[in-house]
Amino acid sequence: MSEVRERLTDALYGLGWSTVKKLPEPVAVALGRAVADAAWKRRGKGVLRLEANLARVVPDAGPERLAALSRAGMRSYTRYWMESFRLPAWSRERVRDSVEVEDIDLLTDTLATGRGVVLALPHLANWDLAGVWATRVLGVPFTTVAERLKPESLYDRFVAYREGLGMEVLPHTGGSAFGALARRLRAGGLVCLVADRDLAESGVEVDFFGHRARMPAGPALLAQQTGALLLPVTLWYDDATMMRGRVLPPVEVPGTGTRAEKTSVMTQAMADAFAGGIAEHPEDWHMLQRLWIADLDGSSGPRREPGPESSRPGPPRQGAAQQESSRPGSCDQGPSRQESR
Repeated sequence: MSEVRERLTDALYGLGWSTVKKLPEPVAVALGRAVADAAWKRRGKGVLRLEANLARVVPDAGPERLAALSRAGMRSYTRYWMESFRLPAWSRERVRDSVEVEDIDLLTDTLATGRGVVLALPHLANWDLAGVWATRVLGVPFTTVAERLKPESLYDRFVAYREGLGMEVLPHTGGSAFGALARRLRAGGLVCLVADRDLAESGVEVDFFGHRARMPAGPALLAQQTGALLLPVTLWYDDATMMRGRVLPPVEVPGTGTRAEKTSVMTQAMADAFAGGIAEHPEDWHMLQRLWIADLDGSSGPRREPGPESSRPGPPRQGAAQQESSRPGSCDQGPSRQESR
């Protein structure tokens, strides 16, 4: 990314936080939908990649169904951004009334015993809102990791934003994140990781909707090394005002096998849990990047983008739809296997 583009990106996100949060609610909602529809109509790289990913999730969907899903997906994606820009101004009551999570006792009861918990989530609905709900409504602080971004000022914005919402944020790079997360877990704390996309290219291969993909080893490794409970979570938007979630049954550490074998089994179980939630609410899965190994390697896959990636204009700026990272600053990746050494 050029220096000029980096400065522009930083300025656009700064504008979002300073301006969007001040808009009346109906205006912000209308703006988000207008941006989503404009991006969808332009058929830029992000939209085409989203449709290609959805074609794997809903393999029997025809062109009309895929188009409808991708349009709904872009609206869900911009809803995430509009909500996130406005979250610092939300009251505790507003957060409480906007989120409902099933089986949350799997989390709270475990923490009450003094045992640490790793929550692993895919890019469904609004992870940031779920985090604010945990800190403000449940009163449970947690630690997460964030991908290093360019420019550094943009990364600093996201760290300050999330820390202002009550989260402890560690940088993903540098090799020290795993140790810090392990210490939090051994002390009975909560660690939250968005874990359906492998950023380090050192993740575990899993079967995901019938195709091979890589997902981070961090959640499984942390559970093994600290004794923490690994709980997958899925989220979805219910209506105009509510986000719902579900804490799924724990991913247990296998009783036998090497560390690598246990990690493979656990990561596959985590992927299966994610797949169930994504299949139920595919329009809320904000995956605008290549995920499956066949796509990353450049081999053929279902309904890939036609022609060279540079042949079509990207969508207008609305978050990061044009980039290869969908949520700058979110913890797309847990600690890699290299970091655990």
